[in-house]
Amino acid sequence: MRRAPAPGRRAGRPAPAKSAAGPGAAPVPGTAALLVLCAAHFMDAIDLSDVGVALPAVQRDLGMAPGSLQWVVSAYALGYGGFLLLGGRVADLYGRRRAFLTAVAVFGAVSALGALAPSGGLLVAARAVKGIAAGFLAPAALSLITTRWPEGPRRGRALGWYTTAGACGFVGGLVLGGVFTEWSWRLVLALPVPLAAVALCAGRRLLPADPAPGTRARIDVPGALAATGGLVVLVYGLTQAPAHGWLSARTVVLLAVAVGLLALFVRVESRAREPLVPPRFLRRRTTAGVNLTIFAMWGAYTAFAFLATLHFQNVLGWTPLRTAGAFVPLGLANGALAPFAGRFTARFGARRTIATGMLFLAASYALFFRAGLDTSFLTVILPVMVLNGAGTAATFPALNMSAVAGIPDREQGLAGALLNTFMQIGGAVVLALVTAVSEAGRRANPADPMAGQGAGTAVVVGTVLAGLLCARLLRNTPRTTQGDPS
Repeated sequence: MRRAPAPGRRAGRPAPAKSAAGPGAAPVPGTAALLVLCAAHFMDAIDLSDVGVALPAVQRDLGMAPGSLQWVVSAYALGYGGFLLLGGRVADLYGRRRAFLTAVAVFGAVSALGALAPSGGLLVAARAVKGIAAGFLAPAALSLITTRWPEGPRRGRALGWYTTAGACGFVGGLVLGGVFTEWSWRLVLALPVPLAAVALCAGRRLLPADPAPGTRARIDVPGALAATGGLVVLVYGLTQAPAHGWLSARTVVLLAVAVGLLALFVRVESRAREPLVPPRFLRRRTTAGVNLTIFAMWGAYTAFAFLATLHFQNVLGWTPLRTAGAFVPLGLANGALAPFAGRFTARFGARRTIATGMLFLAASYALFFRAGLDTSFLTVILPVMVLNGAGTAATFPALNMSAVAGIPDREQGLAGALLNTFMQIGGAVVLALVTAVSEAGRRANPADPMAGQGAGTAVVVGTVLAGLLCARLLRNTPRTTQGDPS
């Protein structure tokens, strides 16, 4: 005798799959998982900004030479930029939850080691390992969002909150770095430790479990070695170029080696059966537009933050804490507007939203030309920061949405990694260019404290306008009302 179907189910249809969470966890709403990912992004952003404020104290305590001190920052950038592509592919192939939790654990552990480091060499080594952990963390976190929320307004809202967490973390790192440096720079470097512990414990319970492994592709080892080596050498060469000269033998050799390794990577990928980055990825018009735009956007911001920090402290004579406070309006504007980015993008389309945000950014940097020897906070700095926060709030979530739109779930980590790689390389390239231009101006007129700032600002504005042209490669997404699970 045939058994009747259970109430609420039609015969012949399987029961809906339950949302899986970590071991021993009950199904939870997506908001809880998003909070975990935002907490990790907040932690990463804090670590990006707080170290700069603490560098003078680190130098005094550990006796580091000026040439060695910059490696506290550069070592992190090398690890981060060099391992993003590999990190994204590992997340896709071996589990996003697993990659995320492992990266968070390593990030927290090496933060503690760095805070306890008795010498500059050990501190630099800890920063390098932390950068590698961030290279695995960023694409895993982004792909956990984009695979949980399908394309539509709610994905945009989730990415908006994710962007807000990063903006708040960056500004919070500046402020907390200034406060804690008054007591000890070691407290500054230890800031990510409690955040990592919270994200790790909550993530184990709240993040959805990785699907059962099926026929799993292999990591393209030759491609991974060529890509990671090429990116590491490229970032290293770019960070060293301002100090050694763009035409020095050292810089030319490093950049030539980087180009050779990246060319080898392209050749390997074109022949590999299971490439690290499928060539069709690089042939997509939208992929090119998104990555070139974020290259310009983040490069311009990194260089602007450098110029503004020097202006506030060296020209206006502000303290590190007051300098950090000047960036607070940027974070507040970003945090207030970013959660609405999904709604704007759904209504007006990605290309229009990104173009509008880039125009806000261009206006912000153009206003910085007004900064002088007696810069007014209310009439100059405040409008610059508010416009910048508004532009970032419009641009960054829309770029993230466009980067993963139409990409299969199995490659979401790779798409996010490619976006973050262009972002990090853009920061290194544009900062190096602006540093070189500014230094040339200061050498030409050493008595003028403003020398070189105007030329550096012009490079920043030109970079944003170039990014605006790159955004035209994007196809403007139509208005949509597509939702996603809550």
